[in-house]
Amino acid sequence: MTATESTTAHTAISGSNILLVSDPHPQVSTALKDDYSAYVLPTDPAERESFLAEHGADIRVAVCSAMAGVGTELMQALPNLEAVMNFGVGYDSTDVAQAAERGIVVSNTPDVLNECVADSALALYLDALRQVSAADRYVRAGKWESEGSYPLTTRASGRTVGIVGLGRIGAAIAQRLEGFGCTIEYHNRNEKPGVPYRYHSSLVDLAASVDVLVIAATGGPESRGLVGAEVLKALGSHGYLINISRGTVVDEKALIAALQNGTIAGAGLDVFENEPHVPEELRALDNVVLQPHVGSGTVETRADMASLTLENLRSYVSTGTLVTPIS
Repeated sequence: MTATESTTAHTAISGSNILLVSDPHPQVSTALKDDYSAYVLPTDPAERESFLAEHGADIRVAVCSAMAGVGTELMQALPNLEAVMNFGVGYDSTDVAQAAERGIVVSNTPDVLNECVADSALALYLDALRQVSAADRYVRAGKWESEGSYPLTTRASGRTVGIVGLGRIGAAIAQRLEGFGCTIEYHNRNEKPGVPYRYHSSLVDLAASVDVLVIAATGGPESRGLVGAEVLKALGSHGYLINISRGTVVDEKALIAALQNGTIAGAGLDVFENEPHVPEELRALDNVVLQPHVGSGTVETRADMASLTLENLRSYVSTGTLVTPIS
């Protein structure tokens, strides 16, 4: 969807036409309360049903976090919805297919989080290969003194790294890894012109060619289970997987099996299939680094994301257009 304007003629929007679906950031929720007196969607199921029955037809704009989104059922309960303001670059929790059919425009917050997400990917990369977190646990448990030196780990510099999804974030990750003397290869739906990295049309071929596979692909139905058992087998027993995109891009059961049986050496994960649930099998493994979906989680970046979400809201309320519509 590339339209920046609703197909509905733009008329004045008041707070009773705006719904805060989920609270993505205090700056956003405060502005919606103080500047618009917007509605807040109840969390209790019975209260939510009652609210939607009474006010659903009034709502023209929804503001949500990327994790909550405006899903199929909620969107259907908002028959006059015109626009969704999405706090986050990913929008796979929003029913964009229904939005396109109904002419509902959707915004996100691109670019402002690229650097911090790329930093997180690099942190996971270094931790997975050099086992920083596992070594920290080793020291805290008193094992250095009782069992001696920590086992040798894997060199992080000079590796061949495959990036799945060489978009804005993927490119920022590649730039950082070049600083470590790494060779970059990549897989996209299509080869990107002017990119100096080797392109693989097959994800399995990319995995077989690299030491580390970094997932920076867009989430959603098209990429669900993109990295499965075949890809992990191709990555091999000395290979590592880093995922900072969406948990659904990786077949989580296949990943757990690959980590347990040595099909791959290790992983660094910021995202999971059914967040915030992280399988006990993953939590029990020492060859995987786990983060609670905090790739963009810095004070500075979240403030920038909040500002851009509110820019989109104010632009739509005043002119019927979005600053950063999804494409």
